[in-house]
Amino acid sequence: MTVRIIVLAAVTLVFLYELYLNRLRISSAKNPVPACVADVYDAETHAKQQAYNTEKCRLNYLRVSVSFLIDAALLLTNAYAAFAGLFAKGDWPQMFAVLLLSVLTSLALIPFSWHETMVIEEKYGFNRTSPKTFILDSLKELLLQLGLLTGIGSALLGLHKRFGDWLILVFAGVMALGALFIAFLYPFFSKLFNKFTPLPDGELRSRLTALLEKNGYRVRAVNVMDASRRSTKSNAYFAGFGRMKTIVLYDTLLERMTDDEICAVFAHEMGHGLHKDTLKNQLTSFVQMLIIGLLAWLTLRTPALFTAFGFEKVNYGFALILIMSVEFALFMPLFGFLANALSRRAEYRADAHAAKEGYADALVSGLKKLSRENFSDIAPSRTLVTLTYSHPTLAQRIEALQKGDKED
Repeated sequence: MTVRIIVLAAVTLVFLYELYLNRLRISSAKNPVPACVADVYDAETHAKQQAYNTEKCRLNYLRVSVSFLIDAALLLTNAYAAFAGLFAKGDWPQMFAVLLLSVLTSLALIPFSWHETMVIEEKYGFNRTSPKTFILDSLKELLLQLGLLTGIGSALLGLHKRFGDWLILVFAGVMALGALFIAFLYPFFSKLFNKFTPLPDGELRSRLTALLEKNGYRVRAVNVMDASRRSTKSNAYFAGFGRMKTIVLYDTLLERMTDDEICAVFAHEMGHGLHKDTLKNQLTSFVQMLIIGLLAWLTLRTPALFTAFGFEKVNYGFALILIMSVEFALFMPLFGFLANALSRRAEYRADAHAAKEGYADALVSGLKKLSRENFSDIAPSRTLVTLTYSHPTLAQRIEALQKGDKED
């Protein structure tokens, strides 16, 4: 009984923390707007952005509450063990059963995603996703989720059987390699949801290619993603390991930004590459995986965690749920606080590199456009930024650029 109470208390604490963060997002509407971003929205558009933010936060209250109730009900009724009892005996079928139930219960959250996309995003002019596309995307995401969880669960099972108490280091290493592998496959996963076409030859393509080659990169391709099929929001990124990069532009970005602004965005991304920020993120990720490995080791050495919820012995699927959704979730606020602080520092360095390339003004105007088009919060709570923001606020980034802060 004590173990059940501890696990349920942990689930409740995670839920209350999510509610607290949501409350901070809503209260940000009362914050004064910094002078350097006062021109991002006019009064009417700012009121609309705040209403949009409030509607999304209210929906999120319902989403996290329903998710909490589902999780609590599954634990209180020993539903995972009962569902696993319908499957063949054996570690792998029993593991798969628990993970399958976890994914199936996430179907209950799809109506919230539907309302967010088809109602709220539609109301504020962002949505371009058709009902058919939404349904297909949701099915693909569920299948990917099940495949990923099954892969991780199988690794946990196999490594524990093979290495026993060495699980901490071995599982952490495998998870880190798995994260790298997924990052490598990201362009392939993206093609499940979007179409990519080459950017036509012209001044922009030549400038982007020259910009990357000047800094020692080679360009594999410059592609345009059909983001407008789903949303009017804009973004851009480049992908690839080492010096070979693929540039990806949202088609919505091409519609709204000048060539200088797009080049400024990529000068910023080059700053990340030149400062080895991706490698540093991988090191941070490995520390995260070590924590997960330690939690896995402790979990699998505590049979009471399984018998308390109706299992006769260790179930590797249930162990994965406890590790990721309960135990590590308790560590996330502290870990996220530290990781986000490092990430914000890296963003300032990348902005400084864009300024060094001569794109300070273009980056400022581009960031303002992105914020305006995406209805970003321009005056978020300082506490919210400290706890959850991987990027500095727009105002902080502009102030740093205006001061001429240098790269470290």
